Amino acid sequence: MLYSEKDVMDFVEQEDVKFIRLAFCDINGKQKNISIMPSELHRAFTHGISIDASAIKGFGGEINSDLFLKPIPETLNILPWRPSRGRVVKMFCNIVKSDGTAFPLDSRRLLQLAVKEASDMGLKFHFGPEFEFYLFNLDENGNPTKEPFDKAGYMDVAPEDKGENVRREICLTLESMGIQPETSHHEEGPGQNEIDFRYSDPISAADNAVHFITVVQAAAQSNGLYADFSPKPIPGECGNGMHINISVKSKDGKDKTDAFMAGVLKHIREITFILNPTDNSYLRLGEKKAPKYVTWSPENRSQLVRIPAASGEYRRMEVRSADPKANPYLAFAGLIYAGLDGIRSNLTPPEAMNVNLFTADESVTSELEKLPETLEEALEIAKNSNFVKSFLPDAFFC
Repeated sequence: MLYSEKDVMDFVEQEDVKFIRLAFCDINGKQKNISIMPSELHRAFTHGISIDASAIKGFGGEINSDLFLKPIPETLNILPWRPSRGRVVKMFCNIVKSDGTAFPLDSRRLLQLAVKEASDMGLKFHFGPEFEFYLFNLDENGNPTKEPFDKAGYMDVAPEDKGENVRREICLTLESMGIQPETSHHEEGPGQNEIDFRYSDPISAADNAVHFITVVQAAAQSNGLYADFSPKPIPGECGNGMHINISVKSKDGKDKTDAFMAGVLKHIREITFILNPTDNSYLRLGEKKAPKYVTWSPENRSQLVRIPAASGEYRRMEVRSADPKANPYLAFAGLIYAGLDGIRSNLTPPEAMNVNLFTADESVTSELEKLPETLEEALEIAKNSNFVKSFLPDAFFC
């Protein structure tokens, strides 16, 4: 539902809302928020609520450190795990400087700019991320352990799968927030789970991804567990991916997936630092169905990009390298800009690699381009990339 500022003001008054959380993400995609009382809502909409940017990772130093959060009314959402009396709601915010201009490191705004550029080219996207996470037991002091909640495997059922009730709670909570989960199941790793939700426009999909992580963490905590989204929580076991499904069409309905995919493959090494932003990310790549090479194939899960078995309006591409530590706004923006270059340049994808790259002979893999093998390598590639500099401000690397 598209709310106006007046709609939000009326809702807050009529529905006994006592706290309004103004949410945003730092450059790493970690959600932050400040709570205000209803009496401050008009000021928030009109002037914004001040925050100390020097205390937010990547937002700058102590000089000129005041930034302002201006809530976006259409992102209003009730937090269903908070009390029904004295309700708590949340809105995402635009981040602006004291002179009212946009803050250049607002990652949600960077995605908005990418979407606008695509729209100006007559293109429309649907994004659908798939999240994997582990559930671990807590110790006697309530601190996370590395002891998995269960020993179940892929798509096992109860009683082996102990996460069934937690996933159900997560899905029902998401549904109450207007986020439609599609599937949920136990993944391959012990204590590992996956929940996928319905595709939507890129900005809504990124907002939902941020909501999703909060909901999972809250549900895990309420069940005496810890939800771990790190890319490689347990050595030797499956890592956590954030597979990103993308469909792209022109306004006349033509499928642009192939040219878009060609652009992604062309620039993927340059944006890997966005899709895989931690040292731990590179322990996952190349193991247990996580890609290592810059390749694609229909239906083949050993590849970087997979084209699932679907046709017509359901045809899409799946980028399999990203992990849950990625900032979804930056991840989606980077993929959009890469794909737009493919469409502008009328690129065609390289030949499909219809082999299992995890078992292929070195004579096959030695000629393939690899993803960066460390975060240091990925950052160095990005810093020297004119493509990355075209959409990320220089301050991002400071």
